[in-house]
Amino acid sequence: MSGDVDTVDPETVRERLDAGDDDFDLVDIREADAYEDGHLPGAEHLTVEELEAVVAERDWNDEVVVYCYVGQTSVQAARLVEEYGNADAVASMDGGYETWAEDVEPLANAD
Repeated sequence: MSGDVDTVDPETVRERLDAGDDDFDLVDIREADAYEDGHLPGAEHLTVEELEAVVAERDWNDEVVVYCYVGQTSVQAARLVEEYGNADAVASMDGGYETWAEDVEPLANAD
């Protein structure tokens, strides 16, 4: 595996989504029930196992942003895409969905 993985903060992802930037693939690698409870707009759900199975053959967009619960597992997933995928750039979202839900989209998770 390669060394350091680039990271991107959730606010930057929000700004890109708000601007209609669709030049990146957004991948949620949390468990299916967590994804169903809430996810970033346009995010695709892939478990780590599913990602491992498709990463080399998948036709990725120019850039891939991966996120998990708190940003730890997504670093490993981003390394996998970086090593075996054909994306031009790969990043892990800092703080994962937890930071997104707390700082960027807090009302999306309100009851």
